[in-house]
Amino acid sequence: MSKVLYDKQGHIVTITINRPEVMNALDLETGDLLVEAWCRFRDDDDAYVAILTGAGERSFSAGADLKMISQVDIRAWSVDRVRTRIYNAKGDVGYTRGIDIFKPTIAAINGYCFAAGLETATWCDIRIATEHAEFGCLERRWNVGLSDGGTVRLPLIVGLGRALELIITGRRIDAEEALRIGLVHEVVPKERLMARVHELAEHICTLPQGAIRSDKESVLRCYGHTLEERYRIEAEMFHNQLWFREDSPQEGAAAFIEKRKPRWKKQGL
Repeated sequence: MSKVLYDKQGHIVTITINRPEVMNALDLETGDLLVEAWCRFRDDDDAYVAILTGAGERSFSAGADLKMISQVDIRAWSVDRVRTRIYNAKGDVGYTRGIDIFKPTIAAINGYCFAAGLETATWCDIRIATEHAEFGCLERRWNVGLSDGGTVRLPLIVGLGRALELIITGRRIDAEEALRIGLVHEVVPKERLMARVHELAEHICTLPQGAIRSDKESVLRCYGHTLEERYRIEAEMFHNQLWFREDSPQEGAAAFIEKRKPRWKKQGL
């Protein structure tokens, strides 16, 4: 069976890391399959929301497969491979870098969420965890650096000070603390996880998709720019939405005036 499962129901895609026997650890093959899954979701015009989770009830992903790390000598890689890894990374333990997806993504965190697994979860827009979930930058124990956007995204999510403390110490935290510091948005009993995530995904699917995608793109592209540049990017995304999306705000305004529900072209469920 594949190490990554891809299931589409209506407008909702569920991507499952399927290696429960090793706590859904991520090896190179799994990374490549995740890249394929994300690109498939990105390119499917009828797919609105993606849910990422791990197989079983014990682990979302415990991180990179240590057997893989013990066998891969990065120092033996060619200069071209290293340059590709740095400037155009997709796969090779960079499971999310280099992939622009402006559709909503949700992480359903069903247990251990460590190291590369935590980095992958931070790539998702919304993170919902079970009460028994645990989190941590466990790369510290093996002298491995964060390589899939963790040093970039974690400070943006929990703040610089907390991110540095978690990254430097490799400390494990429980779901309650993860919720308190803003690492996850919601904590639910394990038997409610997928139902709750699907409730949220279904709600998002009922909304017009154009503005959601352009606003997400604006948020992501604004980081690191001056205030003036951020305003310009926001205006560009807003006007792109007006001019080029199938669903225009005029339909929403007309529906309000006419006291009816909007008839969105990109609205499901």
